[in-house]
Amino acid sequence: MSHEHAESAFDKGHGFETRAIHAGYEPDPTTGAVNPPIYASSTYKQDGVGGLRGGYEYSRSANPTRTALEGALAAVEEGERGFAFASGLAAEDTLIRSLTKPGDHLIIPDDAYGGTFRLVDKVAKPWGVEHTPAPVSDLERIAAAIQPGRTKLVWVETPTNPLLNIGDIAAIAGIAHEAGALLVVDNTFASPYLQQPLALGADVVVHSTTKYVGGHSDVVGGALVVKDLDVAERIGFHQNAVGAVAGPFDAFLTHRGLKTLAVRMDRHCDNAERIVDFLTSHPAVGDVIYPGLETHPGHEVAQRQMKRFGGMISFRVRAGEGKALDVCANARVFTLGESLGGVESLIEHPGRMTHASVAGTELEVPADLIRLSVGIETVEDLIDDLERALG
Repeated sequence: MSHEHAESAFDKGHGFETRAIHAGYEPDPTTGAVNPPIYASSTYKQDGVGGLRGGYEYSRSANPTRTALEGALAAVEEGERGFAFASGLAAEDTLIRSLTKPGDHLIIPDDAYGGTFRLVDKVAKPWGVEHTPAPVSDLERIAAAIQPGRTKLVWVETPTNPLLNIGDIAAIAGIAHEAGALLVVDNTFASPYLQQPLALGADVVVHSTTKYVGGHSDVVGGALVVKDLDVAERIGFHQNAVGAVAGPFDAFLTHRGLKTLAVRMDRHCDNAERIVDFLTSHPAVGDVIYPGLETHPGHEVAQRQMKRFGGMISFRVRAGEGKALDVCANARVFTLGESLGGVESLIEHPGRMTHASVAGTELEVPADLIRLSVGIETVEDLIDDLERALG
């Protein structure tokens, strides 16, 4: 299987579930193995000097297990090329290095994931790439943040982490392209099953595949998917040059998770909707933030560009930060922990945990905010756990 020709018969023209299961890999012609082998090899025998078998020479450059995952990711996001990395932040760092240079400028969400903000503010900025935060839901603010000739990337999360704001991907793509910039969409919260940004005009999709794509909290990874082959060539060069690639074992686990993404996401969404109903009527709870609520300011846009509204919920408690910390500590079925998107439900306090890196900045999140990653357990158990934790 050449990494330069990783398409399969299932890459186009089939439904999402079929592509997620079959794309990127054909059963092994020798054994008939239906899953990609774990190629635990760092190097490959060459048929003479420069004679590469299937294009493989060294596993930083390409590995057949990673090739299969990258082909499947491209297929489910309806892109031309996929790239798998050691983490979501490794993917983001490679993207920034590939598509910007010192003196350039990018726009990020004003409630971006803390790790993204840290990368942009503490790594890219000293390197010479400036940034401006703007709300993903405010098209006028995004347009006003454009610096003509300097802005190379407009970077959005939708839904955002952790405030679940919604950006209109098609409209933002128009703003970015008119300015000569590329639109990057972090699709981690929605997953490829619920939202496909490339089809809406985005140029690059970013994933922390640690989350819903892997889906079992047992592997760390990241991905980029692009639709333009010139952009793909630049990213591919930097992926190899920088070298923060997914190893074969990680690629295998991530690919295995991708195959069940659709059925898991439907259950995540089912459970989240039931929990939202519970939270909105609880006296200890203030704002419930979920794009599926008609009261959510981004509901109409989310309804238009997402298949369903996802498994992430944020809410604020009426009694302040102390109460929020108590709720997080008292949960039992919900595990107190960072990350998200696994089969198990997680609860966390963003201000003290995942978003501590933005404390004291304009991206600081409310101290009374709790974030839930709703898993696929029995939903009555989850509701009972929250009821007890809320007191």
